[in-house]
Amino acid sequence: MSSTTPIQTDRAPAAIGPYSQGRAGAGMVFVSGQLGLDSVSGEFKGPDLEAQTQQALANLEAVLRAGGCGLTDVAAVDVFLVDMDDFVAFNRIYQKFFGEHKPARAVVAVKALPKGGRVEIKCLAVKK
Repeated sequence: MSSTTPIQTDRAPAAIGPYSQGRAGAGMVFVSGQLGLDSVSGEFKGPDLEAQTQQALANLEAVLRAGGCGLTDVAAVDVFLVDMDDFVAFNRIYQKFFGEHKPARAVVAVKALPKGGRVEIKCLAVKK
């Protein structure tokens, strides 16, 4: 028996593999990696980093809300970029979403992401 429950919302794209959008349990919410996919069309919001980052963060926020949390509850974020030259542009958009809240964070460069995405973001939040 699992000590966590799956999180499911129509406001974020369905998982594209054998995993859930997120899991909640023990006062925490774990959000699976979110790409910049539109929840309705299943396609990328745009080809550029900016559009994909904004959508990935919106998807992340939608899963958090479905799990009973918000962005200010996020304790840690992991970011995967296919091009580390996008780091500064990514940070500008990321800061607009998180504002003064500054979770622990790691950003790593990867060779490729599912469906040819440019950015993927996952997080861990703690329920109040």
